[in-house]
Amino acid sequence: MTMKTIQKMASLLVMLCAMAIGAQAQQRFELPLWEGSEVTDDAAEARLYVHLAAEPCGQAIVICPGGGYVGLAIGYEGHDFAPWLNHNGISVIVLKYRMPRQRHHIPLADAEQAMRVVRAHAAEWGIDPNNIGIMGSSAGGHLAATLATHYGSKETRPDFQVLLYPVITMDKSYTHMGSHDQLVGQDASPELEQKYSNEKQVTAETPRAFIVTPAADNIVPVKNTLNYAQALIDHKVPCSVHIYPGGFHGFGSQMSFKDAEIWHQELLRWLQRDGQ
Repeated sequence: MTMKTIQKMASLLVMLCAMAIGAQAQQRFELPLWEGSEVTDDAAEARLYVHLAAEPCGQAIVICPGGGYVGLAIGYEGHDFAPWLNHNGISVIVLKYRMPRQRHHIPLADAEQAMRVVRAHAAEWGIDPNNIGIMGSSAGGHLAATLATHYGSKETRPDFQVLLYPVITMDKSYTHMGSHDQLVGQDASPELEQKYSNEKQVTAETPRAFIVTPAADNIVPVKNTLNYAQALIDHKVPCSVHIYPGGFHGFGSQMSFKDAEIWHQELLRWLQRDGQ
């Protein structure tokens, strides 16, 4: 083999590597949630961070990080889920939603818009528009469950919901009060509290659910999960509920949660069998 041939092969290898890196880079991008005349107030702050699977199975999950409706744990409850899910063919879209500041309708509006945008780009992104779920942790779990029970149209209805140690209720006796006060306000009316108590809003049309929570959660009472699960069961909505001994609130994607591998495997099995 001549030196010239070796140089050509080396150049070709460099080019192929660059193309592969470029293709991989194109799998990760961000875009505004709201555009044009819809951008008012702080809507321009809302973003979608898209992590497309290199070998997509067609399934996608919109992730709502938690943070008590006062901030977002967008790393370990958002982006950090992408490598694992992408590896399994599932595309991930992390939603940077607006903080409510007692504007209770704002997070739900952002979640509904996220579903619209993902479905509008489904063909382009290799996603099945009928296999898009919503996932959330803690207050992000409340937003995910709110979308699952308050969606306004077929276009914004998630096909499934995945909830980690979720806030479910606005009932002051067992809600997370920080989330309550940020979403509906300290002096919220009973009617408003009931509206965002998602265990009271379940219907037979609520999408199937996969829920994970630690029994030792000292931030969001496990009763949130239990009452939501009972409501789903009462309405014959398929649900898979996993309560692990010990653990801690806010484990997210952290492998320090000793049952992380178990719930990961269970979720993948659940997703692969269409949640049944």
